[in-house]
Amino acid sequence: MRIISILLMLLCLGGCSSKHKSLKVYTLNANSVVSMQHGKYRTKILRVTYSRSIKEKVNNKMRFSYSASEQGVYQDSQWSNNIGRLLQGVLIDNLERSAMFRAVLPYTSSLKEDYRLESNILDFSHWARGDSSYAIVSIQFTLININTGDLVKSKRFRYKEPTDTRDAKGYADATNRIMSRLCRDLLKWL
Repeated sequence: MRIISILLMLLCLGGCSSKHKSLKVYTLNANSVVSMQHGKYRTKILRVTYSRSIKEKVNNKMRFSYSASEQGVYQDSQWSNNIGRLLQGVLIDNLERSAMFRAVLPYTSSLKEDYRLESNILDFSHWARGDSSYAIVSIQFTLININTGDLVKSKRFRYKEPTDTRDAKGYADATNRIMSRLCRDLLKWL
C-alpha cells in the first residue's frame, strides 16, 4: 500500500513538472525609406489612423492558417504589441523619414490635419499549405482630404512572401521583408 501511494505521488508530481517554452516576441520594422522631399504634399499634414481588421480582432497574436477554413495562433510567440499599433508605428516612421509631408501625426494627436490615411487589414497571417509556407499581408489604404471630405485615392496592397522556416521566426522575418516593400510601394503610390 505504501509503495502504491509513493508511486501515485511520483506520477502526480511528474505531471506538474512540465517544461515551459519561453515566449518569443517579434516586432515589425521596415528598413527601406525613399526620400521624397518634393511633391504636392510637402506643406501638408497627414494623420495616420489606427489600422482596423475586417475579419479578425486586432491583437498581438501571430496567426497561422493551414487551409481557408482552418486557422490558429502561435502559443509560444507573439507580436510585441497590437498589430494595428505596430503597423501604424511603422507607417508613421517611414512617412515621416521620407519628408513627403510637413508632419505625420498619430491618430491621437490634437493637431488639425490636411489628409488622413486610413487602413483596413484584410489579411495578416502565416499561411502553410502542403510544403509551402508564406507570410501574407493584405491591407486596403484610403487617403482622405479632410478639408473637402473627398476621397483622394484608395488602393489594396497584397503581398505573399516565402518564409525561410515554417515557424513564427520565419513568419516574422518574411513579414518584415514585406513591410519594407509595403512602405516603399505606399510612398510611391502617395
